[in-house]
Amino acid sequence: MGLTPSQRRILNWALLAAVALGLLWLLGPVLTPFVIGAVLAYALHPAVEQLAARRVPRLVAVMLVEIAALVALAALILLIVPILSKELPLLNEQLPLLVERINRAVSPWLAQMGIHVSLDPASLREFLIKYLNANWDEGIAAALVSARIGGSIVVTVVGYVILVPVVLFYLLVDWPFYVLRAIALVPPRLRPRVASFVDDCDVVLGQYLRGQLLVMLMMAAFYSVGLALFGFELAVPVGVFTGLAIFVPYVGFGIGMILALLAGALQFTGWYGPIAVFVVYGIGQIVEGLFLTPKMVGQRIGMSTLTVIFALFAFGHLFGFVGVLVALPASALIAVATARLRASYTQSTLYNG
Repeated sequence: MGLTPSQRRILNWALLAAVALGLLWLLGPVLTPFVIGAVLAYALHPAVEQLAARRVPRLVAVMLVEIAALVALAALILLIVPILSKELPLLNEQLPLLVERINRAVSPWLAQMGIHVSLDPASLREFLIKYLNANWDEGIAAALVSARIGGSIVVTVVGYVILVPVVLFYLLVDWPFYVLRAIALVPPRLRPRVASFVDDCDVVLGQYLRGQLLVMLMMAAFYSVGLALFGFELAVPVGVFTGLAIFVPYVGFGIGMILALLAGALQFTGWYGPIAVFVVYGIGQIVEGLFLTPKMVGQRIGMSTLTVIFALFAFGHLFGFVGVLVALPASALIAVATARLRASYTQSTLYNG
């Protein structure tokens, strides 16, 4: 029994989609900077279009918008500078004392379990003096030597730092051209439906970006105030960094929590600092993960709490870091497509049969 023409078309499209997904999976590391650049270009192109509509030359508009984005990113990274500049000298002085306290508290407990571990504060101090007080040239040389095995990782990171802004620049400059090329690939009889679908996706993604921005600002305020109430001197830079970095789920939160733990361990004696951090960040993770993100992001894009959590884990497992980064916007697009397919099915003769 042969296939009908429509069935053959469906099969051909399915095979083409399977091949495309396979290529995406195989070329994931190569495509990562281009995917990041495309996501940033989509988020920033409305600002470019607004400037261009006000008779600003497009090349100038692109440069202004990209420079503003890079400055904002640099400002986020520079929030770590006052933290490190204050904590590294304290780390040199106090970490051996912290290790000694931990050694006295933990060693007897481990010994009861038959595990004999003893940390030597003197050796640790010598290690810290050697590496923390070394000049920058020696530090960079040591870092390069230690990264010899993982040199490809260093090269990849440097390549991303250089390539992503270049990709973003050219995508923003030629954005209208790429849009017209994409429209030209759609058969004329399907263009109204495709245009309607793209409009729905634009609305959903715009709601996602606005919701995510609100969550970031609210969590930055929460962590800053929470740490300040416990007496942290670096409450504002650590809190603001953590709140803004949660744009990258789990990774940003983890880095912020490590910085807060380090600040608490160096500023306070005993377990006050770590306990304060666990209280603030535990409450913050519950509020952000179970209430703010599902309510202000998930509901805006038509996704329930369980769907948001599943999307983050599924995309992270399939595509790694980039998967976590694009999980929610990609899921929003899938939700729009699924809603349209469901509506098409319920209106078809197959359903009303």
